[in-house]
Amino acid sequence: MKKALKISGISLLVIITFFVTSPYIFQSQIKELVKRFINDNLNAQVEFSDVTLSFIKSFPEAHVNIYDLAITNFEPFKGDTLVSAPKIAFTMSVRELFKNPDEPLIINSITVTKALVNLKTNAKGKSNYDITKETENEATETSSFTFDIQDYQIKNSTINYLSEESKIAFIISELNHKGKGIFSANKSELDTKSEANVSFTMDSTNYLNKNPIKLDALIGLDLENSKYTFKENKGYINQLPIKFNGFVQLLETGQDVDITFENPESSFKNFLAVIPETYSKNIENVQTTGDFKIKGIIKGLVTDETIPKLDISIKSNNASFKYPSLPKSVENIVIDTEIKNTTGYVKDTYVAINTLDFKIDDDVFKSSATIKNITGNMLVNANIDGVINLENIAKVYPVDFKTPLSGILKATVNTAFDMDAVEKNAYQRIKISGTSSLTNFNYAEGFKNPIAISEAALTFNPETISLNTFKATTGISDINATGTIKNLLGFMLSNKTLQGNFNLNSNTFAVNDFMTDDVAEETKTETNKKAASKPTTKTASIKIPAFLDCTINAQANTVVYDNLQLKNAKGTLVIKDEEVKLQNFTTNLFDGKLALSGVVSTKNETPTFNMDLGINSFDIAKSFEGMELFQKLAPLAKIIQGKLNTTLNLKGNLTDDFTPNLNSLSGAALAEILSSTVNPASAELITKLGSSLNFIDFKKINLNDLKTKFEFNDGKVSVKPFKIKYQDIDIEIAGSHGFDQTMTYNAIFNVPAKYLGNDVTNLIAKIDDASAKNITIPITANITGSYTNPSVKTDLTSGVTNLTKQLVEIQKQKLINQGKDKASSMLNDLIAGNKSKKDSASTAQTNAVKDVLGSIVGGNKTATDTTKTKTTTKDAVKNALGGLLSGKKKVKDTTK
Repeated sequence: MKKALKISGISLLVIITFFVTSPYIFQSQIKELVKRFINDNLNAQVEFSDVTLSFIKSFPEAHVNIYDLAITNFEPFKGDTLVSAPKIAFTMSVRELFKNPDEPLIINSITVTKALVNLKTNAKGKSNYDITKETENEATETSSFTFDIQDYQIKNSTINYLSEESKIAFIISELNHKGKGIFSANKSELDTKSEANVSFTMDSTNYLNKNPIKLDALIGLDLENSKYTFKENKGYINQLPIKFNGFVQLLETGQDVDITFENPESSFKNFLAVIPETYSKNIENVQTTGDFKIKGIIKGLVTDETIPKLDISIKSNNASFKYPSLPKSVENIVIDTEIKNTTGYVKDTYVAINTLDFKIDDDVFKSSATIKNITGNMLVNANIDGVINLENIAKVYPVDFKTPLSGILKATVNTAFDMDAVEKNAYQRIKISGTSSLTNFNYAEGFKNPIAISEAALTFNPETISLNTFKATTGISDINATGTIKNLLGFMLSNKTLQGNFNLNSNTFAVNDFMTDDVAEETKTETNKKAASKPTTKTASIKIPAFLDCTINAQANTVVYDNLQLKNAKGTLVIKDEEVKLQNFTTNLFDGKLALSGVVSTKNETPTFNMDLGINSFDIAKSFEGMELFQKLAPLAKIIQGKLNTTLNLKGNLTDDFTPNLNSLSGAALAEILSSTVNPASAELITKLGSSLNFIDFKKINLNDLKTKFEFNDGKVSVKPFKIKYQDIDIEIAGSHGFDQTMTYNAIFNVPAKYLGNDVTNLIAKIDDASAKNITIPITANITGSYTNPSVKTDLTSGVTNLTKQLVEIQKQKLINQGKDKASSMLNDLIAGNKSKKDSASTAQTNAVKDVLGSIVGGNKTATDTTKTKTTTKDAVKNALGGLLSGKKKVKDTTK
């Protein structure tokens, strides 16, 4: 017994050792086999991170995992990922591992998890999934893999198909599919179960959006004849059950299809089952009357030129439905729709909605339409005649509105057109007539305030639609509009721009009323942010619709924009390409007039503007108080009482509530001040200047007819030199300041000599020259710091030097002229031959020169005292200027 146990233990140990170590032995063989299969069969770049082998996971079969498989295309789809899958699992018999490399490997099962397949056909008809390598003799080629699959699974995967050639996008998402069968036999059966969500778009129109489908199908496999027969099949479109049978057979030229289908039940509840459950909600307890039947035949060849013939009908007669939780029902429902193709050519497929009628209370709605030549120049013929009380929609159907709808819609419209005529605006081929009206309509979803349309009326004509009446209110705003609309069908059917010309009148138009909820909430949050300095989450700003191409002649008694109230506003707005151009816009503001022209654009992520403003007779105090822009451009304007004229070019970015972002502004202006007075007590800067320049009373300064130019960019304002006057003192100012209130300015005061005190006036009196009385001295004030904490420094150096030179030069010229007169007299005496007079004149000349030098240096008789006298004169000037600036008799340069 012990011996038997020992042998059993050794055997078990050998088996365990084999299962543990053999995967490492065969793993490299599997990797090489996978690589060889890929290289021999696929014309694409294939990568995977690892291949593993296990004997335990699927015992007694071997289990192979391929990780991070990625198949990437070559030209003309270079770089596109065709297939990606985090994991693909295979099972096979263990004996398959012991075969020679040239022998075929039989795979028993496959499981693919979270695969993504991107199928694409470009505009030239080339497909990215055509990656199989061509061989010289395909009949003699054998693969290293063969399949005897007993089961396979695809879990949570996605298949995308995009055809640029036919403008089709088809998406199968959340695909879960599994099947069991035997593929090795010539004839067998495959039992499959599938479920997925399907989306389908053609020509930018979304026909299906994640609609759920299910299919349980027993498929007969006739591999010898490539024929697949559907047996005992039941599928679901949303919740609508569909039974179908027939076959698909592969031929050398295409496929032969013969399938019939119908819904097994005829209750009208099946109609609600077609609608996605997200919208139809729980239909289990819905009360219905009448029938609903879908039947179809798809039969014929699928080739490059043909499709199967179609005969599909959807019918219901005198039906009704009522949701148990809702107060009203929809009655007298009649549906008669056909989808047909009798020739097998795609262009001959057509849809006929012969009847689509229903009734809610006493409101009856009737419609019909036919759509032909679907893949070519589509032909449409449609008729609408009915009334809908919009309030009843939520009372008969479980639709979720944040705020309930209300209003009465009436329409009687007939139209017939082809899509080519719509695309080319060939109105002679478009027939449309009728009227439509909407009264007492209320809607709030997506807007800050509910929109109430009291009355709107349209008349339809082939080329235009007349907006006869449009009266609406929202918030404090009211709108009254008329006009014409062009290309409505092109806008609705082919994504073309909506064109029109409108006249808009309003008593009060508040821009903030037309914001969306998100932007309005963000504006409120931004205000709180400035107060609390807390970060906020940015949302999308207002966008000018790209589909609009219209001109609006607008007039409003009051326009409320930010905190401004614009009176008697009127002008033209041209909306096109996500831009609004303002033309000839005028309004009354701040007791003056504003003319405005320019562009607002939302083409880029950040909205921008470029405006020219003409301002006439603005009240300076009111405009400074009401506009933050003025506070940044001209901070000192708060001390001025008067009127302002200016032309202003302004460009930059807009915030999400369409107000200027001041830090982004740039532009230039020419400003003129009219009939002004100054209140210096309200500015710290003026107080500092007054204490430094005690000879000026800033209350009496004259700003009338002041003109100045300035430019601004990156939050900085550069002011060109401009002149003002205080009594007989000329003042020149230039410099710059920032939006952050910092500043750097120079003010030069040209002060007449009479303000310079007794020392200087006595000195001028001794000169006894008329030009000396007109002497002025420049005094420079350097202004820095900020408007709330300014720094003023006065520079006397240049003023002292300038005045001294002027005084000396005037006296010098005076005495030189006197010397010329004496020299002329001496010359006359010399010519007369009077030698005694000559000697006398020589002495007189010498004395005259001394007198000149003495006068120049201050009246002393000898030239040796000149330097001393000049110094005395300069000191006298400095003393006079010091007294001028500070009231003291003797000071040097001052800093205050």
